[in-house]
Amino acid sequence: MIGVRVTVPVSCFRKGYAREYLETHLLPPPATCYGFLLSLVGECDRKRHIGCRVTAGLISTPVKSVVLRKVWRVKNPRPEARENIRPDYQELLSNLELVLWLDSAEEDRSRPTLDKRVSSTLEYPKHTHRYGGLSLGESTHLVNDVSVIKEISKLKGDLEATMFLLDARGEQTLPVWVDHVQSTNTRYVTGTIQTRNLNTLSRDEIPMIIPP
Repeated sequence: MIGVRVTVPVSCFRKGYAREYLETHLLPPPATCYGFLLSLVGECDRKRHIGCRVTAGLISTPVKSVVLRKVWRVKNPRPEARENIRPDYQELLSNLELVLWLDSAEEDRSRPTLDKRVSSTLEYPKHTHRYGGLSLGESTHLVNDVSVIKEISKLKGDLEATMFLLDARGEQTLPVWVDHVQSTNTRYVTGTIQTRNLNTLSRDEIPMIIPP
């Protein structure tokens, strides 16, 4: 298991059914974390690393704010139609500092696993072929910096993080696989957001990336 430390100046992890008021999750869902890591290593096939486990942990509490922004909705086939544009309120998170926990023990090990590719990309960035900016959240929410924690067991002190972990009786559901076309095949897992010492994190508590 490795940790990937990420800082983002401004981000939003929009709740799936938010419409008039665009609420944000406190943390990026597992599916968002997975997409970010695929983008980091330059992988275009999202089925390439099925079986890995990933979740996010907040190291510090971000600042939440609300902005009024232009939102596009297709109500008229003509792109320039005025009814396709409306103002909506959106929540944003500022000064986001988090760690993405990644475990690839249950991946197909006949080829390089995602944790190995992430470590290699951050150690030898010139060897990785990717394109575009690196975002966490919306495409305009570019990250500041990314670094890797290779051995969680070597972390010293009582370092804690607020993270989403699996819990059959949890009160939250977050996506681990998103159907971008019809949403009917989006897969969710149930869990809780809790503050934990990073040295006590168990693999079985981390959501697995797997399609329905």
